Amino acid sequence: MKMGVGFILTMRLRMINFCHIAPTKYLSRYAQYNGGHLILAHLVESDEEYRNFYANLNDGKYKIMDNSAFEMFKQGRPMYDSSKLIEMGKQCKANCIVMSDYPREPWTKTVRQAEMTCDQIRDSGFGTFFVPQSTVGDLDGYLRGIEWALNKMKIDIIGLSILGCPIALGVDEKMSEGNRGSAYKLQRFLARWKIFQELEKRDLLGGMAWQRFHCLGMTDGPNEIALLEPYHEFICSWDSSAAIWLGLNGKQFDSSPTGLSSGKFEKEVDFSCDLGDSNHQQVINNINTINKMVGRSDSV
Repeated sequence: MKMGVGFILTMRLRMINFCHIAPTKYLSRYAQYNGGHLILAHLVESDEEYRNFYANLNDGKYKIMDNSAFEMFKQGRPMYDSSKLIEMGKQCKANCIVMSDYPREPWTKTVRQAEMTCDQIRDSGFGTFFVPQSTVGDLDGYLRGIEWALNKMKIDIIGLSILGCPIALGVDEKMSEGNRGSAYKLQRFLARWKIFQELEKRDLLGGMAWQRFHCLGMTDGPNEIALLEPYHEFICSWDSSAAIWLGLNGKQFDSSPTGLSSGKFEKEVDFSCDLGDSNHQQVINNINTINKMVGRSDSV
């Protein structure tokens, strides 16, 4: 099951593999348009249909067993431990596992946890996916975490999350969505771009960084993909529920600067929903928009 950096480098020369996240009822319809798959731990644990879908999916695409840190953080719940993630990864025949990370906590905590569990995960047959974190405004610590991971060949993928990046840059992300205000939206939209700029300033975007990064989630529109175009060679994959969830709710990406004039669609994804097929074309249009931006020439 384990596929290391060599495999990732070989398979992702011309495009970013985008993982479109869908509610359970829509997996069989839309998972085929993915470049890879991000599997959410909290749904593997609680949703038998979701778990069985990925356990039986054998399309040859890379499967990432996510640790659901974003969901756990928002709910104030403790992170899954590695043994549980390994168990779920085996159930779903995943290729790699996202190691536990700790938003808003010292960067060393996430690094220490990765050091303690990296060999366990690799020995269980999985690749390793490290997500740096830090306290609010500790950009230096956040970047030191990335540097640590870049220098560890036992770390296959480094995740840049929509929590970790803005937190490191001083955006005080809370446990719940709440009313963040327009300023927060702009700061979040620019956060990963700023992190890549800082990595470039520190000369950390050399050969060791090529195709090592995954962008976790999407902020306020698909044009974040275009914003990061100068750094695409360092990004192997990306995930978001935006294309499908937005479309299922009858909305499409647009021609505004971010690609979504009202910003991030804040309605919580209902993974148990069944909204019918009346908005299928909006979903397809959104998928096409993203897939073209990440370099896929085929359209739905």
